[in-house]
Amino acid sequence: MEANGAKLLPFYLVIDASYSMSGKKIDSANRILGQVRDALAQNPILSDKVRIGLVDFADDARVQLPLCDVLEPSLNLPTVTPRGGTSYVAAFELLHSTIAANIKLLKADKFLVHRPTVFFLSDGAPTDRTAEWKAAFAELVGDKAYPNVIAFGVDDADARVLQSLIHPSTGGKQMQMYLMDKGEDAAKAITAMAEIMISSVLESGRSMSQGESGIKLPDKEDLPAGVTSHTADDDFV
Repeated sequence: MEANGAKLLPFYLVIDASYSMSGKKIDSANRILGQVRDALAQNPILSDKVRIGLVDFADDARVQLPLCDVLEPSLNLPTVTPRGGTSYVAAFELLHSTIAANIKLLKADKFLVHRPTVFFLSDGAPTDRTAEWKAAFAELVGDKAYPNVIAFGVDDADARVLQSLIHPSTGGKQMQMYLMDKGEDAAKAITAMAEIMISSVLESGRSMSQGESGIKLPDKEDLPAGVTSHTADDDFV
């Protein structure tokens, strides 16, 4: 399909599929795509402007849903099943190659592709060596077509590690991360984080349709209960 200059905004949902996500946490994470689809079904004009993909990661990383229009009638949404450790390296390397390939194909079809956005959800620290995951992340965000990265953490996710994934971390288009409040239920926090993702998808799509650019994130006062936003400048002890 040739688009003749139509604008597209790609979003990648990246879900931790390690064994620690088993149970209610992975159930909540698996509902996110359906919730995104339902929200776009109520705003169908935006479905022409956004594309959604799903990558999960454990010891390896897999594209569970190639970048697509989630309102396609024939689309069957995938289910993420916990299977291993928490390799950030695997996630970042697969994202890097996948985003590059997707942008190339979309541009070949004459789409104008806005900067991609990654929603990165994890409940634990990476099992890779620090130098290795940092190098893989640097490769991911080092390209001209680097993605915006917004991190989401529950349970044992390391706040300082996730904070280092905020990208861009400075300037006028600084991204954020979202952490589960202490004592909250992780599955409920993931459901709240899904609301943030959906709000961002819808508001960013609307903004683009009005000729603006850049990812839109909800204001602090509009965040659902149980989740707090942080910037790259916040201090963690």
